[in-house]
Amino acid sequence: MRMTIGMALAVTTLSILMPWALVCTEAASPSPSTAAELQRLQGSWEGVLEGHETEGKVSITITGNALRFQGLKPTQRYAATFTLPAGTDPQQLHATIQDGPGPKDIGQVVFAIFKIENGTLTLAGISESAVQSPRPSGQDPGFENNSMFRYDLRKVPPKKKVPQ
Repeated sequence: MRMTIGMALAVTTLSILMPWALVCTEAASPSPSTAAELQRLQGSWEGVLEGHETEGKVSITITGNALRFQGLKPTQRYAATFTLPAGTDPQQLHATIQDGPGPKDIGQVVFAIFKIENGTLTLAGISESAVQSPRPSGQDPGFENNSMFRYDLRKVPPKKKVPQ
């Protein structure tokens, strides 16, 4: 079999691009710890906004990397997709709003940190500047004193379908 210049160029290009494609694919796939956190988030959660406990409940439903949020008011409905950046402590969640009450909401990114302890999901909003310059290890991660909002939520069991 004789190799033409065109075939040689194609083989060379492929040999250069193949490792790069593998690196990009690996970077795009979640780390094992991030995948585990994503799995733990799946389902419906219900709870309260800290400081507004008497005003009612909020709910978040997470399916894959999509979430639906229902706030205290009927107009506070949002749909978003999110990522869980690897290697953050505490774990971060970056949600990009896909649908909301107003056109200005679409495309906005909400930054939060979260933890799940004793069956409670604590989700606290943080500023973009906090994302850019994380606190040194051992400092308050923002759950108690430094968050813009904080939700404490518990998982809601799936509703059983009633036969008709």
